[in-house]
Amino acid sequence: MIEKSAIKLEEMTPSDWPSVRAIYEEGIRTGIATFQTEAPSWKEWDQGHLQCCRFIAKAGDQILGWVALSPVSSRCCYKGIGELSIYIHPDSKGFGIGTLLLQKLIDESEKQGFWTLQSAIIKENAVSRALHKKCGFREIGFREKVAQMPDGTWHDTILIERRSRVVGK
Repeated sequence: MIEKSAIKLEEMTPSDWPSVRAIYEEGIRTGIATFQTEAPSWKEWDQGHLQCCRFIAKAGDQILGWVALSPVSSRCCYKGIGELSIYIHPDSKGFGIGTLLLQKLIDESEKQGFWTLQSAIIKENAVSRALHKKCGFREIGFREKVAQMPDGTWHDTILIERRSRVVGK
């Protein structure tokens, strides 16, 4: 059992990558967390994510989960919108780690000037949808058969967003 008081949220560093990657690979194996089929290298991951708003949850030396933002566009008019990724180690689910990480991301993203956080969640990922709803996200759309997995399975995605109550008013 993980005690909430033992959980620390920290900025992600390059040295965290092996554990972050392992958690991401666990998500890939579920078949409903991402359309990726393998984790990228640190360099590829680092280039695809914003330098701000990258956090890990730790208990002692063990990384329990992570959250990060990616840009949605290179156009400057969209600089306040970030696409989020959040992954929790399978052994760490059910202890509130996702909520802690997502709330940290929301708070920090608003300090960084983000007015919208968004994501596309595979429809069957009910746990992720519930987590986001709990943290103030709303479902805004649906994309049917948006991507096909290597085994031929098609998935729909639910588009979600959270608009800041303090930025962009």
